[in-house]
Amino acid sequence: MEQLLRVQNFTVSTDGFAAGEHQSLERPFGDADPGALMFWAGATASWPNRTDPGGSRGLDDYFTRDFTHNIGAEIMGRNKFGPERGPWENEEWRGWWGDEPPFHTPVFVMTHHERPSFALSDTTFHFVGGDPADVLEQAREAAQGKDVRLGGGATTVRQFLDAGLVDTLHVAVAPVKIGAGVRLWESPDELLDRYHLEVVPSPSGVTHHLFWRR
Repeated sequence: MEQLLRVQNFTVSTDGFAAGEHQSLERPFGDADPGALMFWAGATASWPNRTDPGGSRGLDDYFTRDFTHNIGAEIMGRNKFGPERGPWENEEWRGWWGDEPPFHTPVFVMTHHERPSFALSDTTFHFVGGDPADVLEQAREAAQGKDVRLGGGATTVRQFLDAGLVDTLHVAVAPVKIGAGVRLWESPDELLDRYHLEVVPSPSGVTHHLFWRR
């Protein structure tokens, strides 16, 4: 069975931004409000951080529940891992997620400044250089036959899209504008020369865009 590179539950604003400007330790999404982007997933019954019973069912819940299905490794950019830029001044930083990261697989962090791998719970973070095809090859080997998830951010997703490596892409467009920051696209039409597209509105107010290769 073919190993797919999948983008899942990647959320952008109506003007195509996945994060705002001025990312910092206190503000992983910069000036953007993460709640205004990710509310649709957080409201579902399958949201992994849910502490109270209930939550919505239906389409949004399906995508939230499907997030980990058949995923054997994740690739992410340096900016998704943390706010620091350039050489690592503090290798004690271990990501935004605390001692129980939500990935449960090997994670390959793309960076020009490599550092030793480390493990938290059942997630091991590797810091790797190279172009997207090289990183994908490492992730596929680690995934042991399962698919690889491309987690973001937007710049990293565009790198893999432009290299022709993404097999399926799910983008949720939230009903909010950000105005400036890190942009995935100006319009989803940019990808229609390479992908089929199905657009499915959800009662929550987000619109799911599902792309697969032509």
